[in-house]
Amino acid sequence: MDQLGPTLFQTLINQRGWQDYQVFKRRYEQAAKQLAELEGPHSIATATIEKRQFFRYAHGEVRTPQTVARRVLEFMFPGIPAARLLAPAQTAQTAQEASPSVPETERRSPGESFEYGLEDVVTAAANESARFAARAESSNVGPHTLEQLESDIRRIVDSYPNRPVGPLFREVRALRDHAFELLEGRQPPQYTRDLYLGAGILCGVLANASFDLGRYDAAETQARTAFLFGELAGHNGLRTWVRGLQALISYWDGRPGDAVRLAESGSAFTPESGTAHIRLESIKARAYGQLGRPGDALAALTAADHLRDRLTDGDELPGGMMAFPVEKQLFYASSTHLWLAGPQHLGDAEARAEEAVEMFQAAPPERQRLGEMSLARMDLAMARLGRGDLDGAAAQIHTVLATNARRPTESVDRRIGHFSRQLAAHPGAGAPIAIGLRESIIAQQERTIAELPPGGRP
Repeated sequence: MDQLGPTLFQTLINQRGWQDYQVFKRRYEQAAKQLAELEGPHSIATATIEKRQFFRYAHGEVRTPQTVARRVLEFMFPGIPAARLLAPAQTAQTAQEASPSVPETERRSPGESFEYGLEDVVTAAANESARFAARAESSNVGPHTLEQLESDIRRIVDSYPNRPVGPLFREVRALRDHAFELLEGRQPPQYTRDLYLGAGILCGVLANASFDLGRYDAAETQARTAFLFGELAGHNGLRTWVRGLQALISYWDGRPGDAVRLAESGSAFTPESGTAHIRLESIKARAYGQLGRPGDALAALTAADHLRDRLTDGDELPGGMMAFPVEKQLFYASSTHLWLAGPQHLGDAEARAEEAVEMFQAAPPERQRLGEMSLARMDLAMARLGRGDLDGAAAQIHTVLATNARRPTESVDRRIGHFSRQLAAHPGAGAPIAIGLRESIIAQQERTIAELPPGGRP
């Protein structure tokens, strides 16, 4: 085999300080365990790499690793296909064209190069610069380190609503681990508080991501840790937000009484500013609706409206997924009215969901809150189904199916399943449009199952 120089694999492990076999082996085995936990199957957790294989990768003697090794390598170096990783470094950008071992499905046009190696290399270079600057400061944490951490957190919470959850989870986890490492060092007390806040926000994001992936137990564990960090930082905004997330998890888990209790607990904390209390009242409204308590549900909606009217300042938290904009409040209200049922509530649910969808759609495509917009569309579809408007319901469901294929979340999956069951029991279930809609739902569910790796949903 003609070797044109070091492989991209060798270049990257040198950059990361993994060139020693024992160091790389530990990283490889850690990655295998994380991959087994996130994507399965559990047997991957015991994967390791022999010394001979490690050097074969570095010297370009292997171009197509076995399936388990390929998955672990691509997990360790996200965004870089294994065939490109094991190609000579100087030809890695054109490995798709130069190597016949790269499947046609992995080829991309030049404009899409950021999807794989380039974005990873650019990000790695930025992180290396940030780490060097951190070491240059007099303590393990200084203004630059905190500024970089805060910038990374803002970027993550801002982009979360528009990005697939699984890949983002890994990025957030790595940043949380970095925050933990900083906390284990020595720094002035004022920096320790900021680190607690940053670590708490990151645990909150991981809790939200675990919830979106349908892992409620893991989500609750992450949320408890996030709340603890909010306590240590003395930050009411984070404590209030986490209580809202815990209430939301309870609501989706069919425990509306716990949802109300947690939301009321969060109301005991008074943030400096923001929408956290509006979110709590809106979650309470949905939980009261689920409990069949219309008076309390409508009172909570009214309280949320009054808080919105008095809102003057933005959120003290980073915004993005942690903010509670008007459109989100509207679709929480639509969900509440759907629980309360009856012609008047169906009309109210439809009006609020329709307004929420219009507001979600008004954002630029790269900033649209895809999961939340899909849930608002599901409310709109349910309201229209209740009124017998099958055409109007179908239009929303087809849009949700397309969006959820790109960015799946467990809550949207559940709502689609609930809609399908309601449609089957509807008087118009035998109409062609209803039959076609159910077939579309079933087809996507079957595709999703077929695409899942062994062990279940990633």
